[in-house]
Amino acid sequence: MWSRIKSFVQSGLGKGKTLQISTKITCMYALILFFVLCMMSLVTGLGVYFSFYHQAEREMEISIHRVMERIQGGTAFTPDFWRGDPVLPGVVLRVTDMTGQVIMENEAHYPTISDIERHTVKPPIWANPSMEVSNLHNMSIYHAKVDVVYQGEMLQLHFFRTITSEKNFLAILQWFLLLTTIVSFLLALLAGFFLSKRILRPIRTMTHTVRKIEVENLDRRIHVPETHDELDELAQTFNHMLDRIETGFQQQQRFVSDASHELRTPVTVILGYSDLLSRWGSKDEEVLKEGISSIRSEAEDMQQLIEKLLFLARADQKRQVLHKENLEFSELVEDITRKLRLVEKGKHEVELRANDEGEVYADQVSMRQLLRIFLDNGRKYTPEGGHLWVSSKRTPDGGHLRVEIGDDGIGIAKEDQKKIFDRFYRVDTSRTKAEGVSGTGLGLSIASWIAEQHGIHIDVDSDIGKGTKFILTVPLVDGSEKESLEAMTKQDAGDGENAGHPEKEQTEEREEGDAKA
Repeated sequence: MWSRIKSFVQSGLGKGKTLQISTKITCMYALILFFVLCMMSLVTGLGVYFSFYHQAEREMEISIHRVMERIQGGTAFTPDFWRGDPVLPGVVLRVTDMTGQVIMENEAHYPTISDIERHTVKPPIWANPSMEVSNLHNMSIYHAKVDVVYQGEMLQLHFFRTITSEKNFLAILQWFLLLTTIVSFLLALLAGFFLSKRILRPIRTMTHTVRKIEVENLDRRIHVPETHDELDELAQTFNHMLDRIETGFQQQQRFVSDASHELRTPVTVILGYSDLLSRWGSKDEEVLKEGISSIRSEAEDMQQLIEKLLFLARADQKRQVLHKENLEFSELVEDITRKLRLVEKGKHEVELRANDEGEVYADQVSMRQLLRIFLDNGRKYTPEGGHLWVSSKRTPDGGHLRVEIGDDGIGIAKEDQKKIFDRFYRVDTSRTKAEGVSGTGLGLSIASWIAEQHGIHIDVDSDIGKGTKFILTVPLVDGSEKESLEAMTKQDAGDGENAGHPEKEQTEEREEGDAKA
């Protein structure tokens, strides 16, 4: 038996999981309404029952009190006893001796005392325990008995109060409340079903639209209902998410396309020279040297491109680990400027205009890479004999360093300045057509990520033919900033616990090469 009940409940719960939300909401609120109506009907019925019985009790108690006052006042049981209405209307009084002989009564057609006592039933819990209830001849009678001593003789006073009409009314009221509860429950189910369907219609529309959204048509959006409610907020949130997904997917497509394009050129060159060497390299020494040199150059370019792609991939996955520590920023600026001056000797003039001291909390390898990227950018796009300069000054508030890295090269157009930090972006103007200019378009993207990880703000001041100036606002270390930066570093280290840091070795090798140069 219990196993059958258990299986029935489990099957019901299983079916409930497959119901639509509108059906679940309708059933839930209909059950709540049904429970509330049942409670209201119960409270109403009990209240009416109690009120009727209490009213009958009060009338009988008042009548008993008046009769007892007259008896104690010496009024005889004569017709004059009824003068002044000692009992309330509807209350019947019978006076009998101990043998049951009626001495006086105000209603002769009332059932006999023996009949009334023979049909006595158990009174309800809300009735007075000193009174009794009898049901006979389609009548319900509330009655009480009082013993008194009158002129030395023991007498009994019997008080009766008919409650037949009240009980009939209560029976009708019970049926009325029951029918009202059932009808209200059914109406609530019906109305709830249609209302929930109407209210949840935008969700079904959203679901229908989302099913049609695929990779090929990410530009589709959900219609935002003008309801200014949770559904409106949900639609807007989903549309914003689709915007981000579409943007990310487009960036990924562009990234793959640009990376393929960048790798295709050196691979083509390598294959071409390999074919040339296989035909003429063993016989012509000049062809051999040219082929080896070109293949090595293209391989180095591919290596740098792949390393930059791996750096950005780890950065996107938050696996690029930064080993932050307190650094004297002026020493970094001076060291990098000195090495660049040695490398560019005879090609560009490199000037360190100002170099204020300031301690920063940063990863040394990444900060060196950041400064080198901006200096290398200026070196590429500044003709030979041009001027590169670096300036690092404290801001008036003393909390930041304003680092300016500038050149007097070909400059960047205003409309292109917001795009130069995008991956693989290179301006299709005279800037990219300058003689000897080459690159992958990833350097400034890496610089932007490094700056973001260190809380550095980057501004660009440039124009065509007037040179370029990158302005870095670098936060200096104080107590509160150091604590927050340390916490951020620990979190980054946790995210990339198993990640490597190949840029460190690469940068150290580059520094050794610069020093040798």
